[in-house]
Amino acid sequence: MKTKKNTQLLSPGHRACAGCGQMIAARTTARTFGGDVIVANSTGCLEVTTTPYPQSAWGMPWFHSLFENASAIASGIRAGLDNKSKKNKKQKKIKVIAQGGDGSTFDIGFGLISGMWERGDDILYICYDNEAYANTGVQASGATPWAASTTTTPSGIGHDINAIGSHQNKKDMVAIALAHGLKYVAQTTTGFIEDIQNKVKKAIAVEGPSYIQILCPCVPGWKINSADTVKIAKLASLTGLYPLLEYENGILTNVRKLAQPKKVEDYLSLQGRFGHLFKSKEGKKQIKYIQKLADENCKKYGLNGN
Repeated sequence: MKTKKNTQLLSPGHRACAGCGQMIAARTTARTFGGDVIVANSTGCLEVTTTPYPQSAWGMPWFHSLFENASAIASGIRAGLDNKSKKNKKQKKIKVIAQGGDGSTFDIGFGLISGMWERGDDILYICYDNEAYANTGVQASGATPWAASTTTTPSGIGHDINAIGSHQNKKDMVAIALAHGLKYVAQTTTGFIEDIQNKVKKAIAVEGPSYIQILCPCVPGWKINSADTVKIAKLASLTGLYPLLEYENGILTNVRKLAQPKKVEDYLSLQGRFGHLFKSKEGKKQIKYIQKLADENCKKYGLNGN
């Protein structure tokens, strides 16, 4: 299972958009995995852009099946490897990774992920969270934040509440992972490469299931400048909307403190999906509500301070 020396684990030979936040995160995680890993990948942008038949940008054992069952495929791989290791005690431990976007994680594959966690399978699950079904037309997912305009939650014309875009709050997958008793759960963004690396290293070292969620700005879906991907990913954390978190054995052990949190306007104004909020009184009310969500996160996780 070991890759050849100098092999790129995720090569530049892919078809992702320029500035793709997910690809930045995926290349970072792939480099951190190193050798001796097998990846099960769900359907989504990451799969479509890296494996157009008969090509592949992956330099490691990599499997794709359906939108919903990357975790089940990973569980089968894990079971096979564990059975093989019983027969060969000298076999080196191979880590199994399951990964997908927020659509396959928060929605379509949710039940199978829950089953994998309930069984305690030794698998790291990574969610590349771009807050929509970006690959199929930017429809809303369970990860879509309040007031974001998507093709299924479009901002309307007018000044009433129905014009604001999404009327749902983002599902808290981190809390759901913790409710399953996972030993390691973390959240980060594409804006903090070293943080992604450190958290992947910790997660891989854990025996049993672990979960990492990475916010990945989507250039066409979020309607952003491709040069602003990392800046926007950083602002998501610096406002308190998407804090950098780390839980070990159910205890919050590490957060990125914010000496002076940025205002959510700094984050929202760079994204076309929130552009409508700056055009009406009702929209500006929603910006205040989003600021309240960020402030609540700062209080909940103790983000304020050096």
